Amino acid sequence: MEVLESRVDTESAEYQANFAHNLALVEELKRELAMARDQRSERALARNRQQNKLTVRERLDLLLDRNTPFLELSPLAARNMYGGGVHAAGVVAGIGVVAGREVLVHANDQLIKGGTTYPLGVKKALRAQAIARENRLPLIYLVDSGGAFLPLQSEIFPDADDGGRIFYNQAVLSKLGVPQVCGVLGLCTAGAAYIPAMSDEVVHVAGSGAIFLGGPPLVKAATGEEVSAQELGGAEVHCRESGVSDYLAQDDAHAMELIRQIVANLPPNAKTDIGRREPKPPLYDPQEIYGILPPSLSTPYDAREVLARLVDGSQFLEFKPLYGPTLVTGWAHIHGYPVGILANNGVLFSDSSLKATQFIQLCDKRGIPLLFLQNISGYMIGRDYERGGITKDGHKMVNAVATATVPKFTVIIGASFGAGNYGMCGRAYGPRFLWMWPNAQIGVMGGEQAAQVLATVKNEQLAREGQPPLPAEAVQQIMGPIIEAARKEGDAYYSTANMWDDGILDPAQTRDVLGLAISAALNAPLRDDRLGYGTFRM
Repeated sequence: MEVLESRVDTESAEYQANFAHNLALVEELKRELAMARDQRSERALARNRQQNKLTVRERLDLLLDRNTPFLELSPLAARNMYGGGVHAAGVVAGIGVVAGREVLVHANDQLIKGGTTYPLGVKKALRAQAIARENRLPLIYLVDSGGAFLPLQSEIFPDADDGGRIFYNQAVLSKLGVPQVCGVLGLCTAGAAYIPAMSDEVVHVAGSGAIFLGGPPLVKAATGEEVSAQELGGAEVHCRESGVSDYLAQDDAHAMELIRQIVANLPPNAKTDIGRREPKPPLYDPQEIYGILPPSLSTPYDAREVLARLVDGSQFLEFKPLYGPTLVTGWAHIHGYPVGILANNGVLFSDSSLKATQFIQLCDKRGIPLLFLQNISGYMIGRDYERGGITKDGHKMVNAVATATVPKFTVIIGASFGAGNYGMCGRAYGPRFLWMWPNAQIGVMGGEQAAQVLATVKNEQLAREGQPPLPAEAVQQIMGPIIEAARKEGDAYYSTANMWDDGILDPAQTRDVLGLAISAALNAPLRDDRLGYGTFRM
């Protein structure tokens, strides 16, 4: 493969200004992640120690193999929501290695509202199960939860993608043969009781773990019976009498060791071979990406400069380099894994859409995973482009993205607007994982454009009614709130708080995260055998 030759002058004033701007964004990200990880009340910590429990991070340290990476998912979910303090939606979830096996771990953080489940906690659980299903990863639940947060029960309980879906998914995962292991480390109340009940194997901690459909207060209110949590659903009850639990652990540390033994005892899983090579670092420092990204998303730059700092050996075989130049397509390796890459270099025209369609089909037929690097304002619009068939050509690209069966991965490295989000494999198009960079923005369109559209529509309405157009002051009154709302709701932190992505990445760490994600994806069969596409409008 050809080696990408960087043309970036790392001594230039522009590079230095870009670097300082993006380094500040990364430092802000690190502060946010540290706060989500570590900010816990002294009262909750003291109570946890009194109960002889480990924190969720201490549990993970004992569960996961030493000196192995943990790819945490949505660590900033629910940021600044629910009145603040519900860090990571009260759940730590991610992909790690246990007894040499890649697994997905979903663990309640009992230091946040006693592990109570919030609406975004449900969404995070469902996302974890979807990742386990798609990638055939054994799923470990570490349960320590007081159940649903009752003031928001209408957002947790009744709908198709609310709390009940968790247990539905457990049944489906079981049918698919995806192992599920549950550690009962605290309360498993109400619906949460079904998590151990529907798992393959259950480890139950004596003295602190308790499983019951209705806790002692509800039992007393409903039947008048007075009973303690341990008498109602403790380890002795469920290991000796009901049979709900399978292994009795003396404490949290013992429970983590038992879960490790259970995972070690699982049947081996042969990972899909896609011809991995010996990994090579890029020729250029990934941190130089900071100096490439301009502060304004409207300022163009060459996506190849990012690729040169992302792929093995900075080697890239570009496909159709002279055709459809606003989309860069080609083959490379990341941590030894082959990938087909699509990276935006401008707005999508008919030619770039057709190039993308052909390239996606080639990768799908050859069994090569797809990586989309989104920095897209959308498809080209206008009379000449509509007459030239941009809608049907864009449809071909969207069709190919939707129906490709190889693993797809998406990183939003800049703008992600309108149908461009769809064509470049946004969340709705089924990427195995999707991340954002701190500079990224997402929305139907940019705030300025949205505001101008609304102002134009209002003036056209007035013209039809025979009235004069709005004065400049009134136009600004309309546009200002629209621009501000788009800025706030298109922000990377707003996206990640609402779990529209799997997290915000430091651009310099993207290469390593992608390597872990591709490795996890290869636990599942590479693709659906039913290769094929829907109707392409000619």
